[in-house]
Amino acid sequence: MTRWKLTLEYDGRPFVGWQRQDNGPSVQAAVERAVAAFCGESATLFAAGRTDAGVHATGQVAHVDIAKGADADTVRDALNFHLKPDPVVVQSAEAAASDFHARFSATMRHYRYRILNRRPPPALDRGRVWHVGVPLDPAAMHAAAQILAGKHDFTSFRAVACQSDSPIKTLDAISVTAAGEEVHLRVQARSFLHHQVRNIAGTLKLVGEGKWTAGDVAAALAARDRSRAGPTAPPEGLYLIGVDY
Repeated sequence: MTRWKLTLEYDGRPFVGWQRQDNGPSVQAAVERAVAAFCGESATLFAAGRTDAGVHATGQVAHVDIAKGADADTVRDALNFHLKPDPVVVQSAEAAASDFHARFSATMRHYRYRILNRRPPPALDRGRVWHVGVPLDPAAMHAAAQILAGKHDFTSFRAVACQSDSPIKTLDAISVTAAGEEVHLRVQARSFLHHQVRNIAGTLKLVGEGKWTAGDVAAALAARDRSRAGPTAPPEGLYLIGVDY
């Protein structure tokens, strides 16, 4: 039996999220079907982050145990063959230690949120960016974002249905930068609350529009009340871009 560490890229639009569910297709189920088609084994996949419906990944990490003997290139290529036509790709397969766990062994997770900041809507990137047609100020957004860096009670930025035991999290780094016609929010932390990045993105958009100040962000954080922060940004702009171990 070999434990395989898989690095995955996927378009989240057709899926109800990472986790296998009864109400629609999931990324987890797609890869598990590919494993079964490759080796005839019923295996369970474990991921570093259970992304929501419509959320994408360029660096999701998962692990799976497979009894069939094969080298890394064969595992990668066979899974990619059986994943077609689902928009999921195994970028790499690596043999891992038997105690490696994609979720619990992770030391840092990296997310990017993409905002297309121009008047015309996207054509090629429709469903892959949040289109905001009014001008944003990335510098003001970045300055306000620094209020959220570090260890805080993020009750104001967690989903009401969040199942985490504690609202206290540590954001190790957060930045907002201009990238051509896009504005990128990047956040890294060991773990995140449900909708935390999307709620931060929705709040910082208010700053970028000039509707909120950095002081308003600080007040929202201190309030520990979800209703005091900005709206939840749509899922299509969010990407899990990497996981550290």
